[in-house]
Amino acid sequence: MQNNPIELLDSLSHNFEDEFYKYAKTREYKRGSSPFYADDLLKHFYIIVEGRVKSYQLNLENSKEQTIFIYKRGDMFDVISLLDNKPHEVIYEVLEDCKILELPIERVRYWLENDKTFNQKFFPYLAAQMRHTEELAIELSIYDTKDRLINLLIENLNTENKFKYNLLQNLSNSEIAKLLGTVRHVIERTLKQLKDDGVIQTSRKNIIVTNFQKLLEKTSQMLLK
Repeated sequence: MQNNPIELLDSLSHNFEDEFYKYAKTREYKRGSSPFYADDLLKHFYIIVEGRVKSYQLNLENSKEQTIFIYKRGDMFDVISLLDNKPHEVIYEVLEDCKILELPIERVRYWLENDKTFNQKFFPYLAAQMRHTEELAIELSIYDTKDRLINLLIENLNTENKFKYNLLQNLSNSEIAKLLGTVRHVIERTLKQLKDDGVIQTSRKNIIVTNFQKLLEKTSQMLLK
C-alpha cells in the first residue's frame, strides 16, 4: 500500500486502496499541452495529484473563450463522460506541469456501483461540481464583470469553496478574464479601480486583498442593484 497522494482515498479500506493502485497509472504533462480528447475520456478517468488543468469552450468565430473548471490536486475528470458514457466536447489545457492518475473508466464505474464507501466520496464531489456550474451560469447571466470579479476575489479566500479557494494564485489576468467570460483589458481596468479604492494590491500573477470588509461592502451593493 502506498502513501495517499489524494484525499479521495482517505477513509477507504486498505483493500480498496490496493485495488485502486493496481489500476492507476501515473501520467505527467507539461504546461501548455492539450493531452485530453473526447475519445480518451470515454476510456479513461483522471485524478490530479499535482499541478492544474483547465477545461474550457471556445467560440471559433470570435475566439472568445470561457473557462469552465480549473482542476487542481484531488479534482477528477471527466465526470460527465463517466456518468453518461458519451463524448463531452470540451477542451483541456495544462496550466501548470502536472502529475495525474489515469484509471480505466469502466473500473471507476464498477467502484461506483459496488463500493459504498467510494460512492459516498464521489457523489458529494459531483454535487460540488454541479453547484459550481450552476453558479457560473447564474453569474454570467445576471452580474457584470466587476461584480463577478469581486465575488471571485471573495471566494478565492473561502476555504469551503472547493473550486474557487486559492484559485487566483499564479493566474494571469488573461486566465482570470477567461474565467469571467471577458477579455484581459477589462480585467486590468477593473483591478485598477479596486486598487485605487484601496481594496487590493497587485503584483505579477498575484492579487492581495488589503481591505476585506470594503470588498464585502461592494458585494452588498451588488446585491442591491
